[in-house]
Amino acid sequence: MTKILIANRGEIAVRIIRACRDMRIATVAVYSDCDRAARHVRMADEAVRLGGNPPGESYLRIDRVIDAARQTGADAVHPGYGFLAENEDFASACRDAGLTFIGPTPEAISLMGSKTAARRAAMQAGVPVVPGTEDPLDADVPDAAIAGIADRIGYPIMIKAVAGGGGKGMRVVTRADELSSAVRAARSEATASFGDSAIYLERRLARPRHIEVQLLADQHGTVLPFVERECSIQRRHQKVIEETPSPVVGPELRQRVTSAAAAVARSVGYTNAGTIEFLLDDDGSFYFLEMNTRLQVEHPITEMVTGVDLVQWQIRIARGERLKLDPAAVLAPAGHAVECRIYAENPDEGFMPSPGRISALRVPSGPGIRDDSGTEAGADVPIFYDPMISKLIAWGADRPQAIARMRRALREYDVRGIRTTIPFFTWMFDQPEFLTASFHTSYLDEVLRARQGQPFALVDEVLVDVAVIAAAIYHAGRFATSLSERRRAGKPSPATAKHPSDPPTGWKALARVEGLRS
Repeated sequence: MTKILIANRGEIAVRIIRACRDMRIATVAVYSDCDRAARHVRMADEAVRLGGNPPGESYLRIDRVIDAARQTGADAVHPGYGFLAENEDFASACRDAGLTFIGPTPEAISLMGSKTAARRAAMQAGVPVVPGTEDPLDADVPDAAIAGIADRIGYPIMIKAVAGGGGKGMRVVTRADELSSAVRAARSEATASFGDSAIYLERRLARPRHIEVQLLADQHGTVLPFVERECSIQRRHQKVIEETPSPVVGPELRQRVTSAAAAVARSVGYTNAGTIEFLLDDDGSFYFLEMNTRLQVEHPITEMVTGVDLVQWQIRIARGERLKLDPAAVLAPAGHAVECRIYAENPDEGFMPSPGRISALRVPSGPGIRDDSGTEAGADVPIFYDPMISKLIAWGADRPQAIARMRRALREYDVRGIRTTIPFFTWMFDQPEFLTASFHTSYLDEVLRARQGQPFALVDEVLVDVAVIAAAIYHAGRFATSLSERRRAGKPSPATAKHPSDPPTGWKALARVEGLRS
């Protein structure tokens, strides 16, 4: 394996390029028109244009990605996450073209990509699943039949897209009279997002936690589960904060959960990186939820507490190497890590996307801080793709230290020109329920409803910018007038005086206004 094409963009493309550089492997980036000058394009050794801005004209074009690999002489493809990462047709096309697909087999992607097939695989492996339907409910299944199934499962229930992910095609139904409209909405969203309207039903647990287990599996039969990740802080079924280890999982439960995850992976002959997700009930019972057949967004926190480069191991497994990691070591975390997904969204306006140009950027650093980003000052955040601009990770010797470092990093992080979720995270990391880890998967949605749109930012960033500009104009004018008067009086200016006095008071005032930004 000498050259890898990265079939993705943004921070994950940058992350993969860095892993390849460490391994002295050449890289090829692909891009759409609006990403022509993007960071991942400039970092790669080569870059190939795919097409127009919409994903359907660029990053989702299997034929163009394969052609780009052939054109540049790449012998492998890394899909990252999102776009084509869990597309069995893409994995098959890579194999047919003689390219190494850095991920699981097409057959494993197909099997575990179907939520109902994955549930059956878990049951066959002896792993408990949440009560629900075992077969897909296609569009031709009548409402009356679905209502009968829902009654047998018991309300509240979850309607989920069979081909789903990321909270798309998902609805919560608490009463029978809500079912038909919720089914129609879920089907519509599933069709738009995945091209498949099939759904299934699942009982909704009251207040579960979302726990997941990272896996690596080589081509020689070794399956290696890692220490669990806690992913219960979610907004509309999408993760926003992740941490490891889970603050409520002890050694005995960890052993049971990770063993169950490994059993599911072994039962389907899984290879490369993947993640088994579970729901954890108050009584310590856990249930298989789904499998993600790719690298996860939150993989850095696992890397921080284990010292394992997961992307490099994906590459090593794909070229046939055996796993040589100590199974006990990757289940015994060194410290604690937490991650925030920094989005170009305005949290004070219902988390509406905030695309645009980043006019200035100050990235946090210091002990225990890692920022995985695909952007920089002067770059544009386009409207066509997921608005996540970076992942901020904090590591500490224990959970309190990791949280303290994250608080500090969030206050250092400054993004200008667009709105971001940084004020929301700054608020979140001071909430008592988060500090005591007394949360569940519905916690954040409940809190946001109770806040009724109260702003997260202590100071409106737009008003701060206006104040800075006004202060600069006003005090620059005063300084110019002062210089003019000094020249008429034959006095040297502060800039040329042998022993200049303090800067004009105007600049001190401006500095105080600038201090609002920190």
